[in-house]
Formats: sequence, structure tokens, C-alpha cells
Amino acid sequence: MQYPLEEKIGTYDLLVGRAQEFKKLNKWIANIPNKLSKSGAILGRRKSGKTTFVQRLFNQIWSANGPVIPFYISIPDAPIWYPHLAIKYYETFASHYISFMERDPLIVDKPLNMAQIKAYGEANGNQVLVEDVDYMAGYLKSGGYDLVWDRAYRAPHRMASFHDQRILVIIDEFQYLSTHVYTDPTFKDKPIEAMPGSFHEVSESKVAPMLVTGSYVGWMIDLMDKYLEAGRLSHISFSPYLTEAEGLQAVYKYAELYKEPITNETALQINELCMSDPFFISCVIQSSYPDRDLTTTEGVIETVNYEISNRHSELSGTWREYIDQTVERINELYGKSLLLHLSKHNDRYWTPRQLKKALQLEEAENVIQRKLILMVNGDLIDWGVADIDFRGLQDGTLNLILQNRFEKEIAEHQVPPDLRADFRAQIAKLTAEKNSLRGKLNQVLGVMGEYLLANAFRSRKRFKLGAYFAGISDDRELNLTNVRTREIIQRSDGKKMELDVVAESSDERVVLVEVRKRQTKTSSKDVEDFQEKVTVYQALHPEQKVLAGFLSLGDFTEEARHMCEQSGIGWATAFAYF
Repeated sequence: MQYPLEEKIGTYDLLVGRAQEFKKLNKWIANIPNKLSKSGAILGRRKSGKTTFVQRLFNQIWSANGPVIPFYISIPDAPIWYPHLAIKYYETFASHYISFMERDPLIVDKPLNMAQIKAYGEANGNQVLVEDVDYMAGYLKSGGYDLVWDRAYRAPHRMASFHDQRILVIIDEFQYLSTHVYTDPTFKDKPIEAMPGSFHEVSESKVAPMLVTGSYVGWMIDLMDKYLEAGRLSHISFSPYLTEAEGLQAVYKYAELYKEPITNETALQINELCMSDPFFISCVIQSSYPDRDLTTTEGVIETVNYEISNRHSELSGTWREYIDQTVERINELYGKSLLLHLSKHNDRYWTPRQLKKALQLEEAENVIQRKLILMVNGDLIDWGVADIDFRGLQDGTLNLILQNRFEKEIAEHQVPPDLRADFRAQIAKLTAEKNSLRGKLNQVLGVMGEYLLANAFRSRKRFKLGAYFAGISDDRELNLTNVRTREIIQRSDGKKMELDVVAESSDERVVLVEVRKRQTKTSSKDVEDFQEKVTVYQALHPEQKVLAGFLSLGDFTEEARHMCEQSGIGWATAFAYF
């Protein structure tokens, strides 16, 4: 797969999970060629992974080189003059279109200018591009900026219709169109609030359907209802949380990429306390907590608590924007009291009357309701089916932040909450049943097997390799000093080979392990290939005594197991995690 669009996440491996979300959207994309896909809006809070998700969709579609042409643009969180937006929009669209047609990845992140786009159109007989550039240039010169923008945003639909093609229009952070686009180049006038309404008609296109994202759910829904009425964009909720198994994969992947030591036990604890939230997990793995130690239970607890309680942490900062902007617009203390109460009791809906009684508020019910609606628009609480029903978000991360920030200020006893006590209780409950822990780890064994084995090695100071593999003749205890995964070695002819696990002992012994995660039986050819890696490594490190082990989750053929015995390679189909 190619990555012509530079993804915001950085290293591509950092995108973990989202299997169900990709399955759903890939089915939607597969229906685009038959004109069966309705435009949609992916809605979810900031740092939930929406941008990375749609950027990966772009790269997948571009790489597939199928019947759908992807176009991606992100609306900046900064003021922009709308003729400049029109040019940016059109140049980006045309460049992504040309990039796909010519299979040239370089112009995706470095768009062509209008002159280059026209030149391409003339050279390749694409009259739509030529006419668009000439049309827009003429009206830019005469000051007909409305017509320039009209030509720009309709371009994908017009191109797809003329050439009988299918184009996917991806607009990231769509809500900023209503607050950041100005008719005045000095930005002194008010922004064009109705700007999202430009897409009222083209959002119904079946040859160029839209997929937009929004980080402020209440705001986005209001915009869609007001300017894109009649359900022109279907709502696609995007949870900030992964499945439990995907969250555990994220812990291992982030720890590997950021070279942060963890154990299999603390990996489970990090995922539990972070609620399988990949952003929360990444904050903990990269935490600036001075005494960070993620190889111990107490170290995990203290690091998670720091990320929640320190107002300068990345996690706290993400929620501060949401909370402060909304609370500032409502009566300070009552606003915080309402927010905290709904967050702590988010298992039910509350009416303004019930909240007034429960919190002994002096304000009128209609005043309380107005404040609650502001919180809904600020994505801090949910609105029920009835206009008078409100509920705290089902968002554990927000609830922890709110407790930490507001509990001491509001609660009568004035004692700050000790979240660490709650974390210890959670971990105690988690670790009470070893079989349950093994079950959780088994869910990711087929994906992260080498990391689980490496962490098991690291967490045991001294052990005999026979504890993990049968057929090991060396029964002396190992004292491992360095455990690495995915180490590259090179044969004398230049061919590169990869060792899944390399574990060095203090007595110049080294353990080399091959991990086969597929559920088919390992063959004698597989064992032979691993034996070659062992031989190459031994030649490169003649001073070390090599002990070899083969972990095959799908078992071995009889011939393969016999070959392991003959070659002095230990074998296993499962192992102890702790």
C-alpha cells in the first residue's frame, strides 16, 4: 500500500484497530460505483481519530486504483478569505484527481497551481480542467468571487458527471466553514455563517458523494439541520474508544514504537485504566511524568493519575478546550455543578426540574434548560428524545477530568478526589482472575505474539528456556540483559532476514525465537527457513551460544516437529504470559 497523503498520525503503524469502522465505510465505498452511497458525516469529539481514519481511507482508495477517485481537504482552524478558499479547494481537488489518474503520489501533498492544472488539461484532452481554470481566472479578475467559489465546490460533481466517473469528496473539520471563511480579506467583517450551505445541492450527488467529519457534534448537527436539511448527510458516530482487544494492541504497538518498557501485566492495566482510548493510551505511554515507570502497577497508576490531574498534560488540555468554552458561557458554579452531577450520574436522563431539586438550585427551570442546551451544543452532555431530557456523556475520560477539576471546588467536604484509590480497586478486580487475564491476552496473541513473548521474557529475571519451549537441552538459568523484537540481520549475499525475538543473556548465550501467529500448522520448510536465520546469526556473532525456539500458534506438522528435534530447536504452541 502507498501513502501519497501524509497522515496526521505520523508513523503509519500507530493506527491500530478500527476494524468495524473500516468494514462499514469500505462497504459504503464499494457501493459508490453503482450510485448507491448517500453522503455522510463522521461525528466524534477531538482526538478520537477521525482525521487519521479518513486520511487512511484516502490512501487505501488511492492505492487500490479502483473505480473510485478520492479527494481530501481539511478546513483550517484559522481565518481565510473565501476566494482563497476557492482556489485552495479547486487546486487540491484537481491535483488529487490528476495524481490518481497519472498514479503520481508526489502531487497529493504538493498541489499543482492553476497554470499547471490548465497545462495538464490541454495536454491530456481534459476540457473540464481547462474551462474551469479559465472561468475562475476571469471571475477572479472581475471580482465575481461568488462565482469562483461556486465553480470550485461543484468541480468534483461536474468532473464525475462529464467523464462518467466516481469521486469521493472528503472534507475534514467541516464545521469550520461556518466560522472561519470571510468576505473581507482583512477578516474585519463577520464570517460567512451560511458557508456550509454551499454544499446543499452537491451533497445529494451520487457520482461524487461527500464524507465530512466534525469534531463538535452538537455544532455539526445544528449546521446540518440548518443548511443541509432533509437528511442530506447521514450521521456516522465515531467512538473515541477501541474494542478491548484493539486497545491492548495499541498499548503494545505504542510501547514498541516509543521504546517504552512494559510488561504483559501492565499492558493489561494500562488498557483497563485508559478504557481502550488510543489517545489516552498514547498520552500515558509518552507521559512527561518525572517518575514514569510502566513496568510496575504503581507506576501505571501514578502515570495515569498524572495525565488526568495535571492541567498541563496533553489529555487535560484536550478536554479543557471543550469544558472552558462552554462553562464560561453559563453561570460558573451552577454550570459546573450541573456538568459534574450529570457526568457522575450518566446512567439515566435528568429533567431541569429533577436537577433543580437534586442540586437545590435557585434558578428557574427554563434558565437551567438553556444552560443544559448550551452544554449539549458544547458536546459535554447528551440530549434525549424529549426536549427536557439530558444525560451525561458515556465518556469515561471526560468523567475523570471533570471529577478531578470540579469535585473539590463544588463538593461540600472540600476533599479532593483520590482517583488513584479507584484505579487500585480497578486493577485489583482486573487481576483477581488469572484465567481472565490469559483470555484477554489470547485475543491479541495472533497479532502481537512476538511482543507478548518478549515482555514475558523481560518480566522474568532468571528462568530456564525449557519453561517456554519443549526440546531444550540447555537447562541452565538465563539472566536476560537485553530483549529485542524484529531484528534485521543480513546474509553474506546481501539478503535481509528478520528475527522475531532476540534475547541476550549475561553469560554470552542468546535466545532466538521465531513466532508464527497464523492458525495453520508450521511446515518443515518454515523450520528450515528459521534454521537458516539461526545459522546466519551464529556466523555474525560467533562469540555467542545460540539457543533457538519456535512458537507456532497453529501447531506443527509431524515432520516439522521432528525437524525441530533433529536441529536442536525448542518448540511450543502456547506459552505462559507472566
